Amino acid sequence: MFPLLRTARLRHPTLPLRPSLGPIHLNSALRSHLLSARPSTTSAPNSPNATPDFSALPPYKPPTSGFLSHLPPSWIPYAELSRLDKPTGTYYLFLPCLWSTLLAGHALHSPPLAVATTIALFFTGAVVMRGAGCTINDIWDRNFDPLVTRTRLRPIARGAVNVRQAVLYLGGQLGAGLAVLLQFPMSVWFYAVPSLLLVTVYPLMKRITNYPQIVLGMAFSWGSILGFPALGMDLLHDPHAMIAAGALVVSNTAWTVLYDTVYAHQDVKDDRKAGVKSIVVKHEGHTRELMSGLALVQTVGLGVVGWAMGLGPVYYGVSVLGALGGNLWMIWRAKLGNSADCWGWFKWCAWAVGGLAIGGGLGGEYLLALWRERTRVQVERRKAKAREMRTVEA
Repeated sequence: MFPLLRTARLRHPTLPLRPSLGPIHLNSALRSHLLSARPSTTSAPNSPNATPDFSALPPYKPPTSGFLSHLPPSWIPYAELSRLDKPTGTYYLFLPCLWSTLLAGHALHSPPLAVATTIALFFTGAVVMRGAGCTINDIWDRNFDPLVTRTRLRPIARGAVNVRQAVLYLGGQLGAGLAVLLQFPMSVWFYAVPSLLLVTVYPLMKRITNYPQIVLGMAFSWGSILGFPALGMDLLHDPHAMIAAGALVVSNTAWTVLYDTVYAHQDVKDDRKAGVKSIVVKHEGHTRELMSGLALVQTVGLGVVGWAMGLGPVYYGVSVLGALGGNLWMIWRAKLGNSADCWGWFKWCAWAVGGLAIGGGLGGEYLLALWRERTRVQVERRKAKAREMRTVEA
């Protein structure tokens, strides 16, 4: 949500050394060769080795508004490293946890307090672990971020935080994440820990495949599993819950690739120049068709979830159709050549599709199931009381 980072290998020129040169001439030759081999932004602007000229862009300025402006100056780079000023990625990491918790709560008729407490823990964990993912991401991309317009002022890229400090900070983030994990039942640990591998390898995938967003989608979809054991459902012994969790993972992975494709259009020019692998560069000019297919995959996955968990018309009308409509609206309206517009739609998709549509439908089904269960219990109590009174009269 730590979305979305582009990485490239930086090539260094090989320096030819001539044995016939003496020490003085050797230094002079090396200096001359280095100067002539330095990448040029004017002669070869499209070369992967070209260093962009950002002199016309504004330099870094400390935040003057918002949450970060109230922090001590020495804290600000670390808050920026965690993307606390850009919470949309946290929402995307949290939403699958919310959905799976509501699904489990619906199936188990869990009390509202238990569901609310679990959701609050998941949100806290999402804040911490999304920040940890961003730190990992920026450590891997420290040599490339300075070359990209959007990422050039990130803390490590601009030199406000060095690698050693970032690693120490990452240790604190992971410790905080462990503290949150300890609040969950032990069964959650079994499912949660493997997700760290996906978080760690995602930046590397951008070096070897055109489809790193699939790994990102799997990492961001792990919460689709966690809500079930968090409320006491054993996925290994509940085939319907297992099907629902699997379908939700597939559905959210497709959705993650979809919204990340919109996000990635912000960097497509820099990615193309640097030779970075990404879906947008690979399928440039056809991304709307690709996103439409991903929206269809998500819709089918959500339908399977509803079937497996026995959900009703509130879910299908609000969550399934609402998500499909919201995604298609974004695909149709987004100006993919405009970075600001892509960023706006990326934020919109989180609360409109993930929150209002999918979350709203699942929340409605949970509350409806809770009301039905309470009504059933009240009816049973009245019947039992009536039988007791008839027994006394007899």
